[in-house]
Amino acid sequence: MDMQNIEPKSFWNRPEGKTGMLFLIAIILGGGYLLYTILPILISLVSNTLYLAILLVALAAIVYMILDPKMRNLVAYIYKSIMRAITGIFIQIDPIGILESYVDDLKDNLRKMEKQVEVLRGQMRKLKDLINQNKAQISSNLQLANKAKESDKQNIMILKTRKAGRLQQSNLKLEDLYRKMEVLYRVLAKMYENSEVLLEDVKDQVELKKQERSVIRASHSAMKSAINIISGNSDRRYMFDRALEAIADDVSMKIGEMERFMDMSSTFMDSIDLQNGVFEEEGLKMLEKWEKEGTSMLLGNDKDLLVMEGNNPSANLDLDAPIKHANRNSGNQYSQLFDF
Repeated sequence: MDMQNIEPKSFWNRPEGKTGMLFLIAIILGGGYLLYTILPILISLVSNTLYLAILLVALAAIVYMILDPKMRNLVAYIYKSIMRAITGIFIQIDPIGILESYVDDLKDNLRKMEKQVEVLRGQMRKLKDLINQNKAQISSNLQLANKAKESDKQNIMILKTRKAGRLQQSNLKLEDLYRKMEVLYRVLAKMYENSEVLLEDVKDQVELKKQERSVIRASHSAMKSAINIISGNSDRRYMFDRALEAIADDVSMKIGEMERFMDMSSTFMDSIDLQNGVFEEEGLKMLEKWEKEGTSMLLGNDKDLLVMEGNNPSANLDLDAPIKHANRNSGNQYSQLFDF
């Protein structure tokens, strides 16, 4: 996974940013109304030299705060901290807490995905048996048609030939369906494997970074962080929280992709009636649409390979093989986010 593509959300795109936007709008509207209300008083104050001087000093201070980068950073830091504190009262915005909830979501999704793979495996076996039964009936009907032809029984020959043709057409559709199910099986199995790795990586990060953050917060007070940010220096506490937020955003998108694909695959499988050998075309279209969509965060470069293998009739898939489990040999995928 290319960790350079992981960027934490800006303040305005996070929950506290929404709170900040509401407060900012309220401040602007309230300030405008207040200014309109006291405008006559301000006009009368301007007529007094002393009051005029005080107003000019206040205006100069406001202009200084706007133009000076350090003062802007201080005001922004204080404002963001207040908005974060207010938002945290109502919703979970702590990245460690969010990641802990994602661990539970991943465990739950992995259980559901494992069941889904087993259900799909069973459907594929039934479909394969149906295709083979049709092939046997095609061969039998063609043999009977040849015997009828030799016996000059035209009606029987036509009936058996037509029946073999219908079965052949049915098998073409069923074989296409089987290839799509094979794509689905390969993708689900690979998503399961990658999600296991993701779960272990997130669990490791939560356990390690929870302790590390306690140490950092103890040695980097909020005042020290503010001074570093105002001075334009990188602050370890700030960078640490940003890295945690980046992980939370990445995991959130991957869990979302995982759940969307499971919903799509469940809808696809529900549209298939193997007992009667029929299926809805809409289910196939959904899977084909997914195949043509962009890259997958969970699968990475493996997506195109899995789709190609699934659609390749010569690529053998062993339905009796157990689901492959994760093999973590490359370390934690999020470690380099903390190289600061």
